[in-house]
Amino acid sequence: MRPFAYVKPPDVDAALQAVAADSGARFLGGGTNLVDLMREGIERPYTVVDVTGLPLDEVAELPGGGLRIGALVRNSALAADRRVRTRYPMLSQAILAGASAQLRNMATVGGNLLQRTRCPYFYDQASACNKREPGAGCDAIGGFNRSHAILGVSDSCIATHPSDMCVALTALDAVVEARSVRGTRRIPLADFHLLPGDTPHVETALAADELITAVEVPPIAAPSRYRKVRDRASYAFALVSVAAAMEVEDGTITQVRLALGGVATKPWRAREAERILLGGPAADEAFRRAADAELASAVTRPGNAFKAGLARATIAATLRDLTPGEEAA
Repeated sequence: MRPFAYVKPPDVDAALQAVAADSGARFLGGGTNLVDLMREGIERPYTVVDVTGLPLDEVAELPGGGLRIGALVRNSALAADRRVRTRYPMLSQAILAGASAQLRNMATVGGNLLQRTRCPYFYDQASACNKREPGAGCDAIGGFNRSHAILGVSDSCIATHPSDMCVALTALDAVVEARSVRGTRRIPLADFHLLPGDTPHVETALAADELITAVEVPPIAAPSRYRKVRDRASYAFALVSVAAAMEVEDGTITQVRLALGGVATKPWRAREAERILLGGPAADEAFRRAADAELASAVTRPGNAFKAGLARATIAATLRDLTPGEEAA
């Protein structure tokens, strides 16, 4: 590992100045896996800017009932926040479904947004990986790809995005606040993470000199739930996950939000399924039809073909749980 400078700025402006002065710098937040990647030689920053001491650790009310969540709010604190548990249960459930209690106590909201894929070929420097080394190829496509994506894939990359929290935030129409010396920018979370295309190494819309300072979540009245299917009960990444919010009046769906995890190269907003569901009946047949439409574009491989059927079943089960009069499974 090359020598690098370590900087711990006293405030946000100093942090922004430190990165603006060094194009090779990286922000180090409490929830990122940057340190792991540095140990493996995958990331080689010239400067590490430690932002963990900055005053970005509050959850504040927004006019109209939404929440502004500081980038350094710990995941465990956010999941336990009474306002999150009552207004956004899917978000609390998603956070609690991720990692372990010890990691949630250390991980931050900003770090969670910026965590890298856990594709084993990305971590194995003996393997070809376009995300790690642009133009090298992708060994996952013809290799062991049971955990890999079936939506949003390209010929360059089929790695899944690992976050649970981001799936819920995508369904909630959250907005990322990013600051640099040039000013403040607001990025819808649905647009924050990028599809791989021909440039899988470019993972987010965040500029090199920008720091995530907060995430804003607008109010939502519909009941919500996060459901995660994985190989074991804890400390495992999703094979399929569903974040859903649905409001039903007289048997008709009047509001619906749906996002998927574990099956896509980014947190996946299920727009086609939402379009089919909205205004229709809250019934199993409608749930299955919407799931089929959303998964119609799936590109499967022998190792991960099971995910399409599992996603369909998980979408239907989650929506059934949100249907008035139905008993949660």
